[in-house]
Amino acid sequence: MTIELSHSPNVTDLVERTRHLVDEIVLPVETAHRGSGHDAPDSVRRALQTAAKDAGVFAPHVSAEFGGLGLNMRDRAPVFEAAGHSVFGPLALNCAAPDEGNMHLLEVVATEQQKQKFLAPLAAGDTRSCFAMTEPSPGAGADPSALSTAATKTSAGWLINGSKWFITGANGAGFAIVMARTSGEPGSRGGATMFLVDTDTPGFKHVRDIDTLDISMFGGHSELLFNNLEVGDDAVLGEVDKGFEYAQVRLGPARMTHCMRWLGAARRAADIAIERAATRKAFGGRLGELGMVQQMIADNEIDIEASRALILKACWDLDTGAPSAQITSIAKTFVAEAVNRIVDRSLQVCGALGVSGDAPLALIYREVRPFRIYDGPSETHRWAIAKRVIRERQRTS
Repeated sequence: MTIELSHSPNVTDLVERTRHLVDEIVLPVETAHRGSGHDAPDSVRRALQTAAKDAGVFAPHVSAEFGGLGLNMRDRAPVFEAAGHSVFGPLALNCAAPDEGNMHLLEVVATEQQKQKFLAPLAAGDTRSCFAMTEPSPGAGADPSALSTAATKTSAGWLINGSKWFITGANGAGFAIVMARTSGEPGSRGGATMFLVDTDTPGFKHVRDIDTLDISMFGGHSELLFNNLEVGDDAVLGEVDKGFEYAQVRLGPARMTHCMRWLGAARRAADIAIERAATRKAFGGRLGELGMVQQMIADNEIDIEASRALILKACWDLDTGAPSAQITSIAKTFVAEAVNRIVDRSLQVCGALGVSGDAPLALIYREVRPFRIYDGPSETHRWAIAKRVIRERQRTS
């Protein structure tokens, strides 16, 4: 099957308008709030999203029915990369995690009533959301089957009890998609159900914001407690006991959009290093004339192009309905590690400037390092990749 790598003029124009928005409006906001993204007021988000709406680049991933631009996965790639040039760029376009992944999930799984109540305001930027699955040990983490938060059926609906942590964007979110066990025991592969829960529901407690290496994710990463949290049957997203299946609807595309956004940050870091190498004089010449510096710059370009190619291949498979679990795991693992390499090399080229607050490299470094853990650690993906390969070999032997 031929994979089309080019994009339509409409998409390339959208990329250019996104770049202009990020350079002219978003980057100055990032500078003003550098190091305080977790605590930035909601007025910052709303102002950025108003600017994105005015530029015609808002919600590129959302269907036209809900006010978006309706781009498929492959066409999102260059747009999301352009947005990722700033840590606040995806927020401006309303395509930041976890909202972007939640919008996709709601479009696929939610009822029409749920779409109007939850998806419509989320897509419009009128509210934010979170996805509450990860739990303190021994609960769900890299192994989601360890899910221990429980939802018990009652005559009025469901009663949810349990705790979650590292829930991105929870502080200030209007609603949460809560994963809870409705059958089986922790360790069982099935038995999970997703619930749509307003965060002001009695029994929904925001315990604390967790201090993390990354500091720019809007709404931070929170610990939550559900204590006799009661919801009705209309809160069930999809069908009971099919939560793990629905999670796959969200996770594959969300992993790729993470890759797109962080590749934009890596491209920015690489460009800073190129500028430094071309202008900084040392040892009787410019840094860019030194072979070791040239190697780091060349390796950055190799990692960027390889990452783009893997992202596009995975997006093509997602768009065409081809099996995608393996390629999204491969792409997520490679890109997460490539992005780290790119930012690390770029910081090294810039020397003392790189570790200072005078350049954004230290900030970018803090932001991209957790990507090797978020959405599945590299080690978990490698384990899954190898399992699939060996299982296929055994099947055909």
